[in-house]
Amino acid sequence: MINEKCLRFPDVRLIDAQGKQAGIVRTMEALKMAREAGLDLVLVAPNADPPVCKIVDYGKHKYEQDKKQKEAKAKRKVQDVKGIKLTPSTSVGDLEVRLKRVTKFLTEGHKVKFTVRFRSREHTHPEIAEAKLNWILERLEVPYQIDKPAGIEGRQMTMVISPGKVTAKKETKNGEVQDVQDSGEEV
Repeated sequence: MINEKCLRFPDVRLIDAQGKQAGIVRTMEALKMAREAGLDLVLVAPNADPPVCKIVDYGKHKYEQDKKQKEAKAKRKVQDVKGIKLTPSTSVGDLEVRLKRVTKFLTEGHKVKFTVRFRSREHTHPEIAEAKLNWILERLEVPYQIDKPAGIEGRQMTMVISPGKVTAKKETKNGEVQDVQDSGEEV
């Protein structure tokens, strides 16, 4: 808020044009001081008690705020989650196409979310869907880590992987695969 809009508060904590604390003053007096300096009275902290106002050039103040927001946005690293959709009846040829896409997504640094949709009675055999996901994971040549293992949510199975190191796997006597983590590795 600027100038007259600050009048809804009887007193404000004022920061003058040089950036020094002027203390708690009446809002009308602060507005008068801002006009004498040829600047604006800008509300910077409305939730403080009393609210904090600053005497500044509003255009310059707005420009600096926008610049800070753009810099903060540029520093954030965005990691997209790319989606791969399958069904339990997806053929091997289609799985190979999906495998190429997953490889591309992981090398670009994106997470990949697999969604296996079940139709009609397919949900009675989730092991088929799990086999399709394992088929893709076994053939991946880029390093990955499983963020969210395969699990059923309603009428679909989902799994999320991200770029990183490959999770170690160990076969047991009955042919099942178990995830193994070396105790010396970081978690």
